[in-house]
Amino acid sequence: MTEALKLKEKVAYGFGDFASSLFWKIFSMFLMYYYTDIVNLSPQSVGTMLLLTRLWDGINDPLMGIIADRTKTKHGKFRPFLLWGAIPFGLIGIITFSMPDLGPGGKLIYAYITYTMMMMVYTVVNVPYSSLLGVMTDKPKERTSLSSFRFIGAYAGGMVMTASIPHLLQFFNSMELSDARGFQLSVIIYAIIAAFFFIMTYAWTKERLKPVSEKVAIKSDLKDLAKNGQWFIMLGACISVLIFNSLRDGSIQYYFKYYIQDQNLPLLGEVAWEKLSGAYMTVWLGSNMLGVLFANPASGFLGKRNAFIYAMLLAAALSAVLFFLKPEQILLIFILNLLIGLAAGIVLPLIWSMYADISDYSEYKTGRRATGLIFSSSSMSQKMGWTLGGAITGWILAAYGFEANTVQSKESITGIRMLISIYPAIGAGVAVLFLMAYRLSDKFMEKITLELREMRKTKN
Repeated sequence: MTEALKLKEKVAYGFGDFASSLFWKIFSMFLMYYYTDIVNLSPQSVGTMLLLTRLWDGINDPLMGIIADRTKTKHGKFRPFLLWGAIPFGLIGIITFSMPDLGPGGKLIYAYITYTMMMMVYTVVNVPYSSLLGVMTDKPKERTSLSSFRFIGAYAGGMVMTASIPHLLQFFNSMELSDARGFQLSVIIYAIIAAFFFIMTYAWTKERLKPVSEKVAIKSDLKDLAKNGQWFIMLGACISVLIFNSLRDGSIQYYFKYYIQDQNLPLLGEVAWEKLSGAYMTVWLGSNMLGVLFANPASGFLGKRNAFIYAMLLAAALSAVLFFLKPEQILLIFILNLLIGLAAGIVLPLIWSMYADISDYSEYKTGRRATGLIFSSSSMSQKMGWTLGGAITGWILAAYGFEANTVQSKESITGIRMLISIYPAIGAGVAVLFLMAYRLSDKFMEKITLELREMRKTKN
C-alpha cells in the first residue's frame, strides 16, 4: 500500500493543470474568435482546420503514452516531461497567436502549422502529467481526491485567465496597440506563468508505484488496449463531455458580442459586452471549481458512474433552458451559467479518477501496466472533444450565415444561441449514453486494488 499523500503534493499536482488551463483556456475560448474576428479567416475554414489537425493526434497521443511508459530516469517515467516541455509549451503558444501579415491563404497555412505544433507540445506535457496520477498512489479515494485538486487548479487557472484578459486587452488597446498585438502580449504573460507552475509540479510530486520491469512489445500493449471495453466507453464519454465544454467555451464571445450586446444594468449602468462575457466566463469556471468540491462526496454517496450520469443529465437540461432566455434576462442567464458550471464541475475529476481505475483493471486482466498508454487516451479524448467542438462551432456559424463584425441575421443569431445551449446539451446527453454501459463499480475496484497489491508483491 502506498503512503498517504500530503497536502503539499496534492496542491503541487494541481499546479500542473493550473498551468495547462491558464494557457489552454485562451485556445478554447478565444482562438476561434481570434481567427474569425481578428485575423479574418472564415469560420468554415477554421472549423475544418481544427478537425484536420487532429488526425495526427490519433497517432501522436498513444505514441506519447508508449514513449512515457518506456521512459526510465532517476526522476521517474512521467515527471521529467513536465520539466522538458514547460518552455516549448509556452513558446509555441506565443507563436500561434503571432499571425504574420499574409494573405488569407498564407494565414490559413500558418494556422495549420502552428496549431498542429501546439497540439504536439501539449501532448508531450499533458499525457505524462495525466499519467502521473496513476503512479502517485494506488488508493481509489486518494486518486479521486488528487483528481479534485487537479481540477481545482484547472478551474483556478481558467478563472485567472478569464478575469484578467479583458483588462489586459483593454490596457494594450489604451496604448494604441492593435487587437492582434494585445492578444500576443497577453499570451506571452500567460506563457511565463504556465512554465513556472509546470516546473513546480515536477519539483514537488513523487512517483510511488513502480511497475515490474519487463520488456513488453508495443504490439502487446495496443492489443490489450483494444480488448479493454471499459477504455472505449470512457473514451467516448470523455469526448462527449469535452464537446459539451468546447461548444460552450467557443460560443461565449459570439453570444455576448452579437446577441446579448452592451447592457444597461441596475446599479452598474452601461456595461460593455466584453466585460459581460469576461464575467460570464469567470462565473462559469468558478462554478466549475465549486463543482469539483462536490465530486468526492457525490461519488462517495452515489458511486463514480452514477454521480457522472446525474451531473451530466442536469447540465444537459439546464443548457437547453438557456436557449429560451432573452438578452434582457441577464441575471437568469448568469444564474443558469452558475448551475450548469456546478454540474459540469463534478464530472471532470471523476473522468481522470476513472481512467486510473481502467489502468488498474487493465493490469488486473493482463498482468501488465500501461499507465501512459491508457492515460494518453485521456489527452487524446480531451483534444478530440475540444477539436470537434471547435470544428462544429465553425461549421454551425457558417451554416447559419455568420459574418464577422457585421450586424447578424435572425438566422445567424439563432445559430449562436443554439451553440451555447442546445448543441452542448446534446453532447452531455451522448456522454450519459456511454456511461450507461460502464461496469467498473467502486466496490469492484476495491477488490481489484487488493488483488493487485498481492500480485505486485509476488512479482517483485
